[in-house]
Amino acid sequence: MDALAPDLIESALASARRTLRVEARAIADLEARLNADFARVTRMLLECRGRVVVTGIGKSGHIARKIAATLASTGTPAFFVHAAEAIHGDLGMITAQDVVIAISYSGSGQELLTVLPVARRMGAHIVAITGNPRSELALLADVHLDASVAQEACPLNLAPTASTTTALVLGDALAVACLEARGFGPDDFARSHPGGALGRRLLTHVRDVMRQGPALPLVAADAPVFQALEQMSAKGMGMTVVLDDAGRPAGIFTDGDLRRMIERHGDIRELAVSQGMTRSPRTISPEALAAEAAAEMDERRLNQMLVIDEQGKLVGALHMHDLMAAKVV
Repeated sequence: MDALAPDLIESALASARRTLRVEARAIADLEARLNADFARVTRMLLECRGRVVVTGIGKSGHIARKIAATLASTGTPAFFVHAAEAIHGDLGMITAQDVVIAISYSGSGQELLTVLPVARRMGAHIVAITGNPRSELALLADVHLDASVAQEACPLNLAPTASTTTALVLGDALAVACLEARGFGPDDFARSHPGGALGRRLLTHVRDVMRQGPALPLVAADAPVFQALEQMSAKGMGMTVVLDDAGRPAGIFTDGDLRRMIERHGDIRELAVSQGMTRSPRTISPEALAAEAAAEMDERRLNQMLVIDEQGKLVGALHMHDLMAAKVV
């Protein structure tokens, strides 16, 4: 790729900084305008017995779709309806139990002004987000939220830029206010995102990925080293658990322990595995998150970890490869 001309670099950066300043100022102005109407809308969303229906058209439609997705993923059931589609049948998706959030900067979009009176007659509550508190849409709504901006970031003051940013930020603020009021926590968030990396990290427990039963390499403390090697080879964990007379883990014997044992003793054929094992190995509960196990193993540079229940009984073992296969690291 050819090198960029210095004047292009400077003009591009100047334009970007100007855009950021304009949009940051618009958000700051929005914060200063927040009042009890925002709290009223928050209460409407919390008390909604149906769904939150977010609608708009054009650029506002794209913002509405994002707000609906954010609400739905943070504990407020919501979906998006395109205003143009609503007047051609999708209005049937709205019920008397719903709250409709309509987004239009001008507040005069004909599609919305056709749909919303019908939704209101059905019994749905209406929230308008516009840049004109005196617009027809604002006056039609039960509650109006002012998302006006002093200017767009577009140098022609035409393309929706700062105005769409303020509408999006206002939607995020509503979603977070509802999230906090509901006490929506990480586990709730994970249940809304079970297929993603976040869901795996928050929903996958050690018990879900640990090796157990016949898959566990086990030897007695007085077993000869060759038996430990057999278990290590057969079970493919790079270690074996060493059990005491009561059947509890007394330690583990790893590839590293084997090398160190050979360095110290040379001929190890007649030695018991207890003479070279790692005593008091790191353990974790089966109820712990797999991500916690991965973090500790990474911090301590461990490849394996034993899984112990509340009574100190061995219930399984983890290998870092298991955590990688489960995509929690």
